[in-house]
Amino acid sequence: MPSGRRVRRTRDGVFQVRLPPEERELLVTLVGALRAALDGDDPQAEPALRRLFPPAYAHPADEEAEAEYQALVHDDLLASRRAALDVLEATASRDRLEEAELLSWMTALNQLRLVLGTRLDVSEDDEPGPDPEDRAAPLHDIYHYLGVLLEAVIDALER
Repeated sequence: MPSGRRVRRTRDGVFQVRLPPEERELLVTLVGALRAALDGDDPQAEPALRRLFPPAYAHPADEEAEAEYQALVHDDLLASRRAALDVLEATASRDRLEEAELLSWMTALNQLRLVLGTRLDVSEDDEPGPDPEDRAAPLHDIYHYLGVLLEAVIDALER
């Protein structure tokens, strides 16, 4: 196994996480920001949060059905989103994680990436990197970092 792997399964079945303190702090900060948005503390986050609560009915004629669907599932989805964020925040400083904890990391990282990508209006057609002169360039770097870390988590879970 390459020694530079960020996340790897150990012989005893737990997962070793190798992240520098700055990256761990960044993750905790991002979790706090997303939690605040989920709690309604950031009104500008509303459009980006829609990715976390996708509609079941996209056609305008199905507005009533969509409202019923959201009434049924929104609270459960919100609770599961928060639970994954809670696990990431609580375990961000740890070097060893159980599989269930790493699965929560995967979920939380994906949520963070979806919301940030939506805010940045990232699409599959985007160029590999942002313009360094763009004020949002640091956010694009964070978006890319979350993708790399998410890929490392998925890779470790698949091994």
